[in-house]
Amino acid sequence: MYRKEFYVFDQNRPVPAMIRNYEDRDFPGLIRVQQESFPPPFPSELWWNTEQLHNHVILFPEGALCIEIDGEIAGSMTGLLVDFDPAYPEHTWEEITDNGYIRNHNPNGNTLYVVDISVRPSYRKLGLGKWLMLSMYDVVVHKGLERLLGGGRMPGYHKKANEMTPEQYLEAVLKGALKDPVITFLLRCGRTPVQVVPNYLEDKESDNYGTLMEWKNPFYTSISKQGE
Repeated sequence: MYRKEFYVFDQNRPVPAMIRNYEDRDFPGLIRVQQESFPPPFPSELWWNTEQLHNHVILFPEGALCIEIDGEIAGSMTGLLVDFDPAYPEHTWEEITDNGYIRNHNPNGNTLYVVDISVRPSYRKLGLGKWLMLSMYDVVVHKGLERLLGGGRMPGYHKKANEMTPEQYLEAVLKGALKDPVITFLLRCGRTPVQVVPNYLEDKESDNYGTLMEWKNPFYTSISKQGE
């Protein structure tokens, strides 16, 4: 199981932090993270419920991470394993994550798929989202997987939808002409875009688009050769 203790910084002040696998006792705190992280117009029915969280800790506990600051759950990240074929990249969040219930988790999958990452707004200045992402990269390397993959929301796109296509919006973000709260964050975490996916998630701010973004395991080729 995963446990990492370290310091984050509130300006120049070191603050103790811990990333670990979440458990049943953490469910109320995890639901609170969702409620604070995704306020309306984000659909409240997409917040975690206890059945989904229970599945996460039973089916793939390695992919169920939370971060604590002073004993308080400040954020979480959840994943499952899928067998991803880059030749057929299009899918919806609901399809690939089983609507967050991850009953389709494939222990033999080649890809860790991000179901969700969220940090409570009052803690975001501490850079916790990036620490969660880096910790999930640890899981990818530890399990010898090919990649981490997930669809990023594009919450800034609705402001530009009358001016450009989602692909043009993504290109503008990549060139630094625009900044998107989610896509820019994922780029800062080392993720790279694969393609824009229509009807990825019910999300008015993104006009239901998502950008599929991956992080490839830099050790994957070596791991594969060792197994031959």
